[in-house]
Amino acid sequence: MATGESEKEVAELEPLEEKDLKLEAEEEQEESEEAAGSAKKRVVPGIVYLGHIPPRFRPLHVRNLLSAYGEVGRVFFQPEGGFVRRKKKAAAASATGGKKRSKYSKDYTEGWVEFRDKRVAKRVAASLHNTPMGARRRSPFRYDLWNLKYLHRFTWSHLSEHLAFERQVRRQRLRAEVAQAKRETDFYLRSVERGKRFLAADGDATRPNGSWTFAQRPTEQELRARKAARPGGRERARLANAQDQARSNRGLLARIFGAPPPSESMGDPVVVKDS
Repeated sequence: MATGESEKEVAELEPLEEKDLKLEAEEEQEESEEAAGSAKKRVVPGIVYLGHIPPRFRPLHVRNLLSAYGEVGRVFFQPEGGFVRRKKKAAAASATGGKKRSKYSKDYTEGWVEFRDKRVAKRVAASLHNTPMGARRRSPFRYDLWNLKYLHRFTWSHLSEHLAFERQVRRQRLRAEVAQAKRETDFYLRSVERGKRFLAADGDATRPNGSWTFAQRPTEQELRARKAARPGGRERARLANAQDQARSNRGLLARIFGAPPPSESMGDPVVVKDS
């Protein structure tokens, strides 16, 4: 009787063990399917570009406004250039008259916002584009509109590379400007040294406005003055002027009365020689 009961117990335990093995195999299969499904539905982050950023708008504001639509990751705002900042500071200082410290805040030109899920980023860019930034009536950004665009296949590494490239270009431009200024300074110093050597060779190194030693051709007035200064030069000059005037008068009278102009031999005045 004992052997019969033991055989019955063994027969009852065998189907129970088979059921447990089947359940374990099914659970393992379900876990593997869930893992495969989660791998297929892997969450990919997406980046939205902000083309317009109003004054006094900070990354904290955009994070608070857009976090209501989905999880927001990294946020980066591009600050405005140094030239624009200096202009704004000068304008603020001139507006206050220099009596008190000017109120100037650092502004930004563009920005990038990363969402954890690119589907959320696409939905946010499509739904909020050209809509007011501030929903409340007293919001300082109520009359500013969102300018959003989803960047297809754009990752944060691309943005980092772009910013690094812009920094490198800016450094190269600065180095080129510094080299150009150095060349101009060296040329000016060489010119100054050359001028000092020239003045020292001229014999007057202490006087910066020293005269140049070269002979200039005399002008017409100087030649006439020299001729008039000679003995009898004034008389000859007076007779030459009278002769020229007589020639002009005779020609004028001949044209008026139609008479032939007198010969030059008859009109030549007598030149008196000085004894």
